[in-house]
Amino acid sequence: MRTSLRIGTRASLLAVTQSTWVKDRIEQAHPGIRVELVKITTKGDRILDVPLAKVGGKGLFVKEIEDALLAGEVDLAVHSMKDVPTELPAGLHIGIVPQRETPYDAFLSVKYDSIAALPANATVGTSSLRRRSQLAAMRPDLTIVDLRGNIDTRLRKLDEGVFDAIILAGAGLHRLGLAARITTLLEPTQMLPAIGQGALGIELRRDDTELLAGMQFLHHPATASTVAAERAFLLRLEGGCQVPIGAHATLTGDSLSLAGLIASVDGRELIKDTATASAGQAAKLGADLAETLLDRGGKAILDAVYCAGSSGG
Repeated sequence: MRTSLRIGTRASLLAVTQSTWVKDRIEQAHPGIRVELVKITTKGDRILDVPLAKVGGKGLFVKEIEDALLAGEVDLAVHSMKDVPTELPAGLHIGIVPQRETPYDAFLSVKYDSIAALPANATVGTSSLRRRSQLAAMRPDLTIVDLRGNIDTRLRKLDEGVFDAIILAGAGLHRLGLAARITTLLEPTQMLPAIGQGALGIELRRDDTELLAGMQFLHHPATASTVAAERAFLLRLEGGCQVPIGAHATLTGDSLSLAGLIASVDGRELIKDTATASAGQAAKLGADLAETLLDRGGKAILDAVYCAGSSGG
């Protein structure tokens, strides 16, 4: 391993916290290496007054970081896997996938202990079409409002009574030491998470084999298998993170189980199914389950979403 490394990261508190965790692990595993965080502002960070679903495009939170990686300005990048497009630029790869935090969505409320306890017309904030669609299917009587901004901003709006409840990724709250703010975690049977939610991906240049070898201590094969199945599901559906698609894979022994979802934004149409395969068949499992859902009406739902110009993680 070289004597210094530069990690490309978004400048948000959560991104820096995640990248600092990776930095600390590298410095522990390789004493003597100096690791620097290079904070990079992405398009998704600059556009805060427009719902993500209306911004469109893939790689909203990674493209500028990948450009820096390709230009040699940073040596590796730390991403939230749910932000990473299924197709990467030539010359780059997600070489390391550390052990996953909770993949579940978190329900937060000051007054109510569950989605079921919310009164009719209660206002719920979320930045995600995927959450919006599943929430609308559960509770069509709720008022669901777009919620952007960093976690502190979202929590403040909840505390000020702007929202009766909000839904965030549980992993981010755990990583920021804010788990006590979670009213309840939503099991995948209630709300399927985003593809790769709770997992980190460390992106490297493909020709940097020395760094890949030096980072192997952080790789978690079980997490890599589950994320691979979820991403193969998304790849077959040709969806970025801004379409109402969800998936959650679990690995028990050598058995990999995948649940997948395609939904209309209003929640009126919601197609779910599960499939199982061996861990070595992760990519095929994801693609096959996607085909099943497309055949069951998912294609018509996605065509309608794309045609409407929407592209919610």
